[in-house]
Parts: sequence; structure tokens; C-alpha cells
Amino acid sequence: MLGLFRRSKGDRRTRFMRRYSGRSIIVHSGFPDEWFEELLKQPGGGGHFRLDARRVPEGEPTPIEWVVHEFVLPLGLPHPLFIQVREEALRVRHLTRYDMAMHPSEIAWILDELEQRYHAILYPDGGGFRVERGLPPEENSVETPYGFSL
Repeated sequence: MLGLFRRSKGDRRTRFMRRYSGRSIIVHSGFPDEWFEELLKQPGGGGHFRLDARRVPEGEPTPIEWVVHEFVLPLGLPHPLFIQVREEALRVRHLTRYDMAMHPSEIAWILDELEQRYHAILYPDGGGFRVERGLPPEENSVETPYGFSL
């Protein structure tokens, strides 16, 4: 009877894409003081999935753990990271500037430019993802709607 509750291993990438396509994920290694509270105050801020990268999966990783630990963390980008998941690709951009986490309100501006300005894009390929680099990690300025960069 326990077999009925067993998870199907299936194709992890397919399971990941089915679950997270059209959504966003914030990968972090613990949040700076009050950062999470500020995130929740932002429009849509509570709608991002969050994964603490310090937690290493034991046994068979979930699809999100597999994507983050196999493909995203090896990029070596600072945390927190923002991942926009679409059917055609995952766009990754880190949320730090001057070795500090950006204010969560800046995520909206990141979303506005993520189509062209990303640190990495992961294209589904075979059973995993093919990585294409974008912005260098040290470049993370954001264009504001007020005509200046942060």
C-alpha cells in the first residue's frame, strides 16, 4: 500500500518545468536582516518561491533542488539569486550590488529588463540544461523608470 504514495522519479526537468513555468524563484543562503519582511511588503513579493541553498538535499533531490544544486549554484553567482522560469528557458540574475543584497523593491526593475539583462540563461537540453552566460557577475546595475541607473 505504501507504493501508492511513492513519488514518480520521472524526468526531473519535465517535473520542474511543469511545476514552476511562469513563476519565479529566489535562491538564498539566509536572508539579511529584515530583507524577507521587506520582500513580503512588495507587490507580488510573497509570490516568489524561495529555496535556501544551504540545505543540501539528502537522498533523491526534488526537481527544484536538482535544478538549483546541479545547474544554478555552479554558476558561482552571489546570493540571493532571482530565477525567472519560462517554458523556453530559465533566466538567472543575482540580487546583490556592492557585496550587499539589493532592496527587494528593485526586483520589479530587474523583471523589466530580465529579457535582455541576465547573468545566465538555462535552455532545456537533453535531460538537463545548457547554460549561456550573460552579464558578468560584477555588473548588476539596474535602469530605473526615472532615467538613472542604480
